[in-house]
Amino acid sequence: MSTADDAELNEFGYSNKLKRSLGSFHTFAAGISYISILTGTFQLSYLGIAEGGPAYWWSWLMVFGGQLMVALCFSELASNFPVAGAIYNWSKRLSNPHVAWLAGWMMLVASIVSISATALAYQRTLPQIDPIFQFIGNGKGTYDDAANAVLLATVLIVFTTVVNAVGVRLMARINSTGVFIELVAAVLLIIALATVMTRGPGVVTETLGTGAGHTWGYLGAFLVASLASSYVMYGFDTAASLGEESLNPRKNAPQAVLRALVGSFILGGLIILFGLMAARNLNAPQLKTDGLQFVLTDALGPAIGRAFLIAIAIAITVCVLAVHTAAIRIAFAMARDNCLPGGSVLARVSPRFHTPVLPSIIIGAIAVLLLVVNINQPQIFSAVTSLAVVLIYVSYLLVTIPMLVARLRGRWPTANAQQAGRFRLGKFGLPVNILAVLWGIGMSVNLAWPRKDIYNATPPFHWYLQWSSVLFVVVLAGGGFAYYWFVQRSRVGILADHAAVKATEGEAVS
Repeated sequence: MSTADDAELNEFGYSNKLKRSLGSFHTFAAGISYISILTGTFQLSYLGIAEGGPAYWWSWLMVFGGQLMVALCFSELASNFPVAGAIYNWSKRLSNPHVAWLAGWMMLVASIVSISATALAYQRTLPQIDPIFQFIGNGKGTYDDAANAVLLATVLIVFTTVVNAVGVRLMARINSTGVFIELVAAVLLIIALATVMTRGPGVVTETLGTGAGHTWGYLGAFLVASLASSYVMYGFDTAASLGEESLNPRKNAPQAVLRALVGSFILGGLIILFGLMAARNLNAPQLKTDGLQFVLTDALGPAIGRAFLIAIAIAITVCVLAVHTAAIRIAFAMARDNCLPGGSVLARVSPRFHTPVLPSIIIGAIAVLLLVVNINQPQIFSAVTSLAVVLIYVSYLLVTIPMLVARLRGRWPTANAQQAGRFRLGKFGLPVNILAVLWGIGMSVNLAWPRKDIYNATPPFHWYLQWSSVLFVVVLAGGGFAYYWFVQRSRVGILADHAAVKATEGEAVS
């Protein structure tokens, strides 16, 4: 255990109940497995191709540019506030407990929904590896795939629940091993696709007529298609959420955040590019339903394609594990500040496993219950999944906006933030922060826009599904904050069991 790192944690009012044992690769692996290039690019490429054609590839660059601004801001914060539940604690340090609670609440709900949504990706992969994984029906029934997806996802969530409950060290070992396999597979996949290319890089100028029918022409189609990239390139803050369990987090966390994002951008961008160049027929209907997974078996052959599908299944596994881990840290961080009902119980850390076991179990159970919606109403769950991503982008804004306000008022960076050895943006801080806020607002609007083809694409058509993005954010944020304001607000304060030794009686509550 690093006594120096724990002494710095005491400055924030906390004593460390977690186990500090994670190295630089472990924290990097947590960030990159949450993004999970093999999971996201393959699960969502069908959306980009169907809505924007191969030219949707440019959205990968656009989203990276915007998210890089956010990641740079987060890196500065990670170096100065290496505390569990990064988004929640950063917002609290930059603004006030009310904004912080809302940021943490929205990120927590989004993370739980993301666990369920990502676990459902098993259905797009495992039955293609072997039909034996189609346990329910033969895949041809109306709801065979939806029901089977729930079964496979439930098994995966039970696994991640157990691993996270047993201890961060086991989680880190499994996650790091999975990430290593994923990275090697990604490089080999790029090489394999390069050997079967049927066209040049000019394919990224092909729109396949997707702009027809849009009020804004291809720009309208491109904005819809860009959601495929927006749904992938987030979660890099997970590397910083493990700050209290990491060695030398002030140095390792910022590096892990940026490396996770940049590494995912490079490998994911090349996979999409070479996948499009390797596709035998750009007009094949399977490209609009299965995306790049169809290219694997069609261009590389069943045997090689199946081998890479196994790697994708591993990537899905560690992705769900990382999302589950991040959700637990947010719940723990809020619970020890008594911001959640039953905070003293939720914040309890197992003396044997050095992890908050109860949040692991509760989050896993809620994620499984959410899956039930997918059995007979998969279009509703698809809408909810999209809304979870909206919440994450909004929660990011609840960090970058207070950070910008603090900069403009001269409260950031602080004197401590300018100490040697800490990540600093220097004179680039203000323009980067402004761009991060503008990007966050623009992408949140794009994600939440009530498009029929995203939120109400398949029958039965309901108006509330099309407007679910707006309704969901308003109800969740408004309802949640109302509970906080009228019930929980008066109880907020660092729990005595988690307060630093130097904290005064007024800073802690029992």
